[in-house]
Amino acid sequence: MTITRARPLTDADYATLAAFRHALRRFVAFSEAEAKAAGLTPQQHQALLAIKGKGGDAGLSVGEIAAHLLIRHHSAVELVDRMEASGLVRRAADSVDGRRILVVPTRRAERLLGDLSAIHLEELRASRQGLLDLLRRL
Repeated sequence: MTITRARPLTDADYATLAAFRHALRRFVAFSEAEAKAAGLTPQQHQALLAIKGKGGDAGLSVGEIAAHLLIRHHSAVELVDRMEASGLVRRAADSVDGRRILVVPTRRAERLLGDLSAIHLEELRASRQGLLDLLRRL
C-alpha cells in the first residue's frame, strides 16, 4: 500500500488520531461490557445487530454475517450454530430463493437487541459532541 501525503503530519494530527482511537476503544469497551451484562458475547451482539441492521426481518445468510463481522465463513457457521443452540437465532429458507438459508433472530434475541441498542444509542448521543469535535479536527 502506497500512501502519499499532501503535507507533513503535525503533533495536532497525531493527538487527534490518538484521541479518536481512544474514543472508539472506549465505545467498544462499553459495548462489550453491556453485551456481557445482557448475557451475550460481544460477537453475538455484533451478529444480531448485523442481522437486524442489514437484513431487517428477512435475516442474513451466514456468508453475509461473516462479511459484516470481518470473520471467516467457517467461524460464522460456528457462531451461528452456538447462537442457534442458545435460542438466539433460527435458520429459515429464503422466501425468494428456497435454496438459500437465512439466519433470523428469535423473539428473545429481538428483545435483548432492542434493550442493548437503546443503551448504545444513549451512549452515542452522550458522546456525540466529543466525536464530532474530533472529526472536525481531521
